[in-house]
Amino acid sequence: MMKKNVWFIVLLFSIATNAQEYFPKNDGVKTTNTNYTAITNAKIFVTPTQIIEKGTLLIKDGKIIDSGTEVTIPKNTTVFNLDGKSIYPSFIDIFSDFGVEKPKRAPSSSQSQYDASRTGYYWNDHIMPENEAFSKFNFDSQKAKELLNAGFGVVNTHIQDGIHRGTGTLVALNNKDGNEIRIIKQNSAQYLSLSRSLASRQVYPGSIMGRIALLKQLYLDADWYAKGLSKTKDLSLEALNRNKDLVQIFDAGSKTNALRADKIGDQFGIQYIILGGGDEYERIAEIKKTNASFIIPINFRDAYDVENSFLTNSLSLSDMRAWNQEPSNPKILAANGINFALTTHELKSPSEFKNKLIKAIESGFSKEKALEALTVIPAKLLGQSSNIGSLNNGAFANFLITNGDIFDKKTILYENWVQGQQNIITTMNTKDILGDYEFSLSDATFKLSIQGDTGKLKSKITSDDKTLGSKISYDDIWLQITMTELDTTSQSFIRIRAYAEKDKSLVGTAVFSNGSETSFLAKKINKETKEDIDDKMSTEKNTTSIPESVAITYPNMAYGFKTLPKQETLLFKNATVWTSEKEGILKNTDVLIKNGKIAKIGSNISDASAKIIDATGKHLTAGIIDEHSHIGTDSVNENGQNSSAEVSIEDVIDAEDINVYRDLAGGVTTIQILHGSANPIGGQSAIVKLKWGESADNYIYDNSPKFIKFALGENVKQSRYSNGVRFPQSRMGVEQVYIDYFTRAKEYDKLKKSGKPYRKDLEMEVLSEILNKERFITCHSYVQSEINMLMKVAEKFNFKINTFTHILEGYKVADKMAEHGVGGSTFSDWWAYKFEVNDAIPYNASIMHHAGVTVAINSDDAETSRRLNQEAGKTIKYGGMSEEEAWQFITLNPAKLLHIDNRVGSIKVGKDADIVLWSDHPMSIYAKAEKTIIEGATYFDLERDTMMREEIKKEKAELINQMLKAKNRGLKTQPIKKKVKELMHCDHIDHDHN
Repeated sequence: MMKKNVWFIVLLFSIATNAQEYFPKNDGVKTTNTNYTAITNAKIFVTPTQIIEKGTLLIKDGKIIDSGTEVTIPKNTTVFNLDGKSIYPSFIDIFSDFGVEKPKRAPSSSQSQYDASRTGYYWNDHIMPENEAFSKFNFDSQKAKELLNAGFGVVNTHIQDGIHRGTGTLVALNNKDGNEIRIIKQNSAQYLSLSRSLASRQVYPGSIMGRIALLKQLYLDADWYAKGLSKTKDLSLEALNRNKDLVQIFDAGSKTNALRADKIGDQFGIQYIILGGGDEYERIAEIKKTNASFIIPINFRDAYDVENSFLTNSLSLSDMRAWNQEPSNPKILAANGINFALTTHELKSPSEFKNKLIKAIESGFSKEKALEALTVIPAKLLGQSSNIGSLNNGAFANFLITNGDIFDKKTILYENWVQGQQNIITTMNTKDILGDYEFSLSDATFKLSIQGDTGKLKSKITSDDKTLGSKISYDDIWLQITMTELDTTSQSFIRIRAYAEKDKSLVGTAVFSNGSETSFLAKKINKETKEDIDDKMSTEKNTTSIPESVAITYPNMAYGFKTLPKQETLLFKNATVWTSEKEGILKNTDVLIKNGKIAKIGSNISDASAKIIDATGKHLTAGIIDEHSHIGTDSVNENGQNSSAEVSIEDVIDAEDINVYRDLAGGVTTIQILHGSANPIGGQSAIVKLKWGESADNYIYDNSPKFIKFALGENVKQSRYSNGVRFPQSRMGVEQVYIDYFTRAKEYDKLKKSGKPYRKDLEMEVLSEILNKERFITCHSYVQSEINMLMKVAEKFNFKINTFTHILEGYKVADKMAEHGVGGSTFSDWWAYKFEVNDAIPYNASIMHHAGVTVAINSDDAETSRRLNQEAGKTIKYGGMSEEEAWQFITLNPAKLLHIDNRVGSIKVGKDADIVLWSDHPMSIYAKAEKTIIEGATYFDLERDTMMREEIKKEKAELINQMLKAKNRGLKTQPIKKKVKELMHCDHIDHDHN
């Protein structure tokens, strides 16, 4: 007790020292503590790589004065001998919401444009650079205790709400002093995300692509404002510019969003520190190329409960792999030289942190790197290396005292000092009592197993194969156990109070339900004896046995490649070649592919370097092109405004959509991913090649033609929305939207070309490109009146519509379409699925074609896209198209509409080697795509697909077995939740409102 009293006196002096010095001193005599504190004979980790054995740490005024083996200790020093103990720097979490309340969700009613009452600030209230976490900070002693118990001494906290969240505050978890001491830096970093504000009722931006566009516009506006060009005051932009030199932390939350965030930063010269999602290992090469530092959560998922074989069938391989692979993420990041800090973010409680980290260490993450990721790295990222993260001279006295290796399961954390203030986690008298024991009471023999950690113990008591109820607690040196008596029918209990002896026995007293007492002695069972006990208490119940990691594929899911497909020199022999050119269909013809291009077409071609493919009796065609698709994207509609020309599908490509692989199996090699039809002026398109396994950026065509989606009809006037409030609400209103926006774009373009200063507007930039014939329009259309209207609007502003898509009344205006020069991309035989489609006919494609319109057959649907070969065949029945003309509807014609026919769409020497080998006539219902090749690399192979199916089956069985073993060891499991990717169409509305 004497030792504890001395610590208390030191603590009182410390509190007096840290009071704000300029406060009045009218309540009695004040004294100033000038004493030092010296901690001696400890193993001191000054940094993860600088370790002092049997060293001394000298502290004064909450800071480190000196450390080493020969530290001079002043006379006025309180000395504590920590012989055999270890001292580490306290941990730092730089992504926290500690002490900052998250705003409550706004009512469901919404505004279409902006909050008119938000004067003096940025027009969009998902953007709040003016917010300061410090102004909303309230120290939370209970949560501070939880973090202290987990080893943390400092957190960087912020308001976790909105796209631009304002500034964070760096806080020491000092429970003893006030904010005048514990706030290390008031404005420590700017925080951003791709999530909407919960408190906002503003609809825009409702999609990820909208949020990306809004951030880009924000940076452009901030630069314009900084140049003094604004005529009005904007406190949001002022705050953004004022804090632009602060650390920028971006809440990405996944590898995909991390790459998206980095692209935004690169565009504006900002190197974000990125909060990852723990899945970086899946795309580690791309993550490394960002050159970003990361903040990594370690909320590894629990195993799934796979005992029900029926439910297990709905568990995806990607989720099963994630459970197996996630713990390796820190190791893989470190092995690739990526700088990162660790965080408690996404954990239910900080108390989970140590066990999760140990799981990563057991998966190969080095302890030295772990300590760096919790100390020196986060300190350096925040520019606070001189203050926190180490025990160097001058740093805050933030340190942990343990009985050994901080990352060992059995290590006890005794104390966590913050700014020189002591926080006792576990008294130093506490001994390690984990393990298995044997004791006797009332002529009965019991076995006791104590597991968990010192702060949260679990007990199990058995006798003669019967498990008894028990509860356990451990405080200071005393162990308290309550257990049911063997005769459980009487609901009587035995209370045990004991302490650990040097020989690791537990000695004390047992009190029975009748009040009688007896001595208690539980002897620890050593490993040798333990093996011989029939009813042993296996320690495996609470250990984290790491299963062998399964291989990562690209993408890391079913049907992913272990190695990405490579270009090959391929020679197809004796094929029936559908050229889609004037040469028509060539029998018994050879085709040579070399360097990703079609090199030769003819007979008796030879090439010694080529891989020969016997195509006798098979058909070779150009890859199918789908002019209108919504697969392969995370976002379809930005419906918050009547024009969203600023958003781009290229920003939100989902390279891991399984529908990409399915399209390849249907012979599709190129698609245009279109924005939806929620507004008259939609977003920019993405023209992509389906390079399954590659990154999203590698999907996009080099020098891709620029397209944008427009829309007419029921969807844009919101006739099927009961709460539609956005203009326009009528078809005549739709026309007025176009006239208004193109009039504004014309004025914008004129000002831009004048050389005078102007505010760069991403929306107007895109519309100006249309006026300058640099961007093409694909327009969602049905009714002839609106089709005529838009052609007239285009002619009024001296440009042409490139493509009417759907165009199911195109047969009514085919002559006018041909005169205007617009193409038609239509369905083969869809009709009557909504009112404005009632007049559709299956002869539409044929009638437009014969009127001189360039016609394509499209899908707008993931299911239809993989059988476009059959959709094209329907035009032979409905309209009498020839086989070659019908095939051009899904190859050369869509290539022409997309302005890529110089590269793809036909088998012609010099074009990209995007081809498909079919087992039968390509428009037959019996035909299968045996090989789908893009630029000479085989992305789908029927034989390989069969092998992959067997491999997937085998891997799932292996992972199921691993999960069953985990459950048998007593580890937590989670229920299976079936994940189904929603198939998107034109009218799909994003449901992600966060």
